[in-house]
Amino acid sequence: MNMQSIINAYQFRHACKDFNPEKKIPEEQFEAIIEMARLSPSSFGFEQWDMLVIMNPEIREAIREIAPGGQLQIPNCSHLAVLLGKKMPIMRFDSSYIDYMLKDVQKVPDEVYTFMKEFVERFQRETFRLLDSDRAMFDWSCKQAYIALGNMLTGAALMGIDSCPMEGFDPKALNNILETRCGMDQSTHGAAVLCAFGYRVKEPRAKTRRPVEKVVRWIR
Repeated sequence: MNMQSIINAYQFRHACKDFNPEKKIPEEQFEAIIEMARLSPSSFGFEQWDMLVIMNPEIREAIREIAPGGQLQIPNCSHLAVLLGKKMPIMRFDSSYIDYMLKDVQKVPDEVYTFMKEFVERFQRETFRLLDSDRAMFDWSCKQAYIALGNMLTGAALMGIDSCPMEGFDPKALNNILETRCGMDQSTHGAAVLCAFGYRVKEPRAKTRRPVEKVVRWIR
């Protein structure tokens, strides 16, 4: 792996609309994509998202019906991932989940635990005002989910696997499907973004981006 091969992967990656339904991603490769998401950074390391991988064709069809942005991708892709953002009951500074992350996952010592709880409370209550509304907290979680999504897209491209992230869905309808068909609890989770993975049917048009001098200003 060198610098040019990484850039080539970014050139390869595009929002694939037309997947080959006959070509499936080897399970070990998709497990690697999941691992790239799992190892992604998140605010405070609190892992504010979970994931569903929808393989069931009937559930996919139900999702396709309420997702105008995924009419071709959802039924034909090899793997369909749904990243879920965690909501207020889980992500509040005083929740059992935050205790679990600090004590059992991060294994912080007692003196650090007390400091972290107080710091996170200030962050949520005053700095970012996440406790002002359920939506503020959920949006914060979704931002963390997008970090994982970006790493999944890049990792897939490095393996020659195509992808298409999708926001073109009815959130209320999708959340109802995920609750009734997939066991998601809407009081604690909500859909952040869909992403299809698989293999392209045809080559895309050339990638278009603004020139770098229009994007970046160096402040020296």
